[in-house]
Amino acid sequence: MPSNPQSEIRNPKCPNIAVIGAGAWGKNLVRNFYELNALRTVCDTRRETVKAHREKYPDINFTSSYEVVLGDSDIDGVVIAAPAETHYKLAREALSAGKNVYVEKPLALKLEEARELIAMAEKSKLILMVGHILRYHPAVNKLKELIDTGELGKIQYIYSNRLNMGKIRTEENILWSFAPHDISVILFLLDEQPEAITATGGNYLQKDITDVTLTSMDFPGGVRCHIFVSWLHPFKEQKLVVVGDKKMAVFDDLTEEKLFLYPHRVEWQNRIPVACKAEAKIVPVQMVEPLKLECRHFIDCIQNQETPITDGYEGLQVLEILTAAQSSINNDGIRVSVGQLNKLDKLERPEKPDIFVHPTAFVEESAKIGKGTKVWHNSQVQSCAQIGKNCVIGHNCFVGSRAKLGNGVKLECNIDVWDLVTLEDYVFVGPSAVFTNDINPRAKYPKKKYPQYGKWVPTLVKEGASIGANATIVCGITIGRCAMIGAGAVVTKDVPDYAIVTGIPAKLAGWICECGIKLLFKNNKAKCPKCSRQYTIKNDRVIQTKQTK
Repeated sequence: MPSNPQSEIRNPKCPNIAVIGAGAWGKNLVRNFYELNALRTVCDTRRETVKAHREKYPDINFTSSYEVVLGDSDIDGVVIAAPAETHYKLAREALSAGKNVYVEKPLALKLEEARELIAMAEKSKLILMVGHILRYHPAVNKLKELIDTGELGKIQYIYSNRLNMGKIRTEENILWSFAPHDISVILFLLDEQPEAITATGGNYLQKDITDVTLTSMDFPGGVRCHIFVSWLHPFKEQKLVVVGDKKMAVFDDLTEEKLFLYPHRVEWQNRIPVACKAEAKIVPVQMVEPLKLECRHFIDCIQNQETPITDGYEGLQVLEILTAAQSSINNDGIRVSVGQLNKLDKLERPEKPDIFVHPTAFVEESAKIGKGTKVWHNSQVQSCAQIGKNCVIGHNCFVGSRAKLGNGVKLECNIDVWDLVTLEDYVFVGPSAVFTNDINPRAKYPKKKYPQYGKWVPTLVKEGASIGANATIVCGITIGRCAMIGAGAVVTKDVPDYAIVTGIPAKLAGWICECGIKLLFKNNKAKCPKCSRQYTIKNDRVIQTKQTK
């Protein structure tokens, strides 16, 4: 799985980075890579720009020649912050020279160009990363957490405004300049690709450059999204609103507190819906500069040879939507269908040599799977599922698109891990164990169509826990660290750390060591006879007090 983009840990030996284009946005990249001890060279043809940066960074190399950058064998990564129309050419030349590439959005202006860059990077085993900065924003990641845990309920509608009276570009219109940020975030929040796009726009300053656009995206799950972008606006606004049937969330990047929850609700009185408003609640977010996290992630991906969160495929997905929206604008707002990514040009993510997928298994290309993981006979992993390193997915298993598996997880045969089920590191699940995510299932009233009858509920299984064969885990509960669920048990409530539970319904039957040996307590203390770990009981909970050497 990709390294944590919010890590602030510096490695002692950073790769050497060259930034191409040090102007309006490039200067921020220069500053961040310099602060991360990774900046070696800045390439820009403008004398005044170079002069200003040379005064700030006297120990950095400066050049006006891209060929000099590509010919420097000490440069490991190239960061492209030049105009969008040059992205494809510069990225292609960098990949041809054996350099890892981080290119600002959009990845390219044409789909076939983006596909070519992806194929080049994969053939040469180089990093290709796209600068979708909001994917690294702590508030956006917190918002994703609120959605996945059901805090907002069923998502019904998303809209975003990205407005300003700022720099008017001549090489790209407002859709391609502003909208990629919001498209990337919406795809991330919903874990879906839209079915169709409609878009309209207006050209007011220049004949062929659109200044204002409104884009609508329709998703298979019933969610509709609107993106309004303009550089003809009296004030700056960067706001995204997510409307759920339980709560509403607002991400406002221009305020000190970035994320807000509104627990508004609608009540029916005399068969008429009445809005009942509530005060906004600030959602605490530990802020770190998103661009710093994005730059750190590029460095980490080079060092660890990991796939970026915003890799070439993610850039291609955004580019596909931009292309569909532009087609709609060019044709008076007609509805444009969006094909699946792997149907566009038969471009498929090649099999990674460090991941085994049996020929009879089906793994969606957008699933995130860590090194060393094996997916066996007749198993299915849906798009956007997250599976860590060194996992084993036994035969005839299913992993949903919103399921999360940590490192070292082992699923035996005939196991379905549904959406909103999280298995932390080294969880073991025995044959035919059952997870659920619907507390009141009704075939006649599916949750997507009738959200008033309930919602899907998350389940958490903590690190090192084991679940026996044929056990049933009722949704909405937490199974504690290293707990042991007996074969055939039906678990209906939370299980404490190190607990052994058995029966129907499951009840406490003892305590177990991290290594799997049953513990015998005397005077509320126990020592594992196998590994010598020590434990104590406090408030009916077992706590490990001494690790083994």
